[in-house]
Amino acid sequence: MTDHCATTFEQLATELGFSCREAGGLAEVRNPFALENWTLPVLEFTIVLGAVLALVYAVMRFRRHGDPTNLVVWFGATAYLFIIEPPLYFPAAFGIDEHVDTMFAHNVFTVDFLWGRLPLYIVAIYPLMATLAFEIVRTLGVFRRYGVLIGAVCVGFVHHAFYEIFDHLGPQLRWWEWSTENPLNQPMFDSVPLPSVVVFAALWPMSLAFFVQRLVGRHVDKGQTFTGPQLVWRTVVIGVLGSLGTAVLPIPATVFGSGSTTLRGFLYAAELVVVTVVAVPILIRQWLRLRQDPNAPHHTNGFVRIYTVVYLSVMALLWVTALPDFFDAVDGSTSEGDPIGNLWYTAACFAVAILCGAAIFTVPNRKADETPIPSAGEHAVPQTA
Repeated sequence: MTDHCATTFEQLATELGFSCREAGGLAEVRNPFALENWTLPVLEFTIVLGAVLALVYAVMRFRRHGDPTNLVVWFGATAYLFIIEPPLYFPAAFGIDEHVDTMFAHNVFTVDFLWGRLPLYIVAIYPLMATLAFEIVRTLGVFRRYGVLIGAVCVGFVHHAFYEIFDHLGPQLRWWEWSTENPLNQPMFDSVPLPSVVVFAALWPMSLAFFVQRLVGRHVDKGQTFTGPQLVWRTVVIGVLGSLGTAVLPIPATVFGSGSTTLRGFLYAAELVVVTVVAVPILIRQWLRLRQDPNAPHHTNGFVRIYTVVYLSVMALLWVTALPDFFDAVDGSTSEGDPIGNLWYTAACFAVAILCGAAIFTVPNRKADETPIPSAGEHAVPQTA
């Protein structure tokens, strides 16, 4: 699809080792053993498997207990992906190329869509990471006790920790490459644009979680039920509103910092600090409360407990194998010319993610809201469209 092979994307693709003019069709399948390096298929398998299992769990929970929240998180995150990503891949096709140049290019993986722009694992990582973060916060009872907004902030914080472990490793292992000359990617935080660290790691899952809980989750907690069409339109609306939230939440940085990269970076960082300051004491307090009161009603999710360990274990393995080249790097680049991330920041994110995983393992194993939700004809209050 050479008419969409923009100059910047072509340059990034060449640096990653493939030709955007030869990446073929709406979908393409490659030999996983012939990719850039062995870490690509390992990452791809881990993320895609996790997303599939998250969907299976969501369907089972809906069928057995009448709780559609996990389904809405999964499909709401996927809807968000297909609203946000295509314009970034083909700015000319969407008529925004005068304002938005190519920001990044993914490497080619086993399964790719949209002429080499969209690997299958990227489609999968949105619902997987959203599920892990949302369900950790839900398990700790934050939504029940503190409401929709505070719960959403905590989801953004947890998601940020899990995502940045991956985000600071990708450029070194050639999973993708950023366009460092693009002003929308400024300022850079080592190999990662600070806007990505804040917006895509913290603010978008915060926005998604807010609307999921507002439109579905809080009603489910009260025993209300939904018909299929009600869930469909709510999921679409969640994807749309989540996208708008991603544009609104970073306004302090994107608007007031538009004239200065330094000021923009400071405002982005300040938003992340606010999220952290709100989330950390709430998560700790809720964990202690559940530990002290085993009879307090709370939610459990066996899949999230297990796959949190799987995800962190795989990421730890990939990081360990990348460390020799990381420590041999000169001026922020490996001997192959690949940029390195921030190890100390990643270590802090690992610590937060491990503590979050430990928290959901150490709350009382009481499945208080695993019981079926009453039907509208019994004790539940019917939910209208």
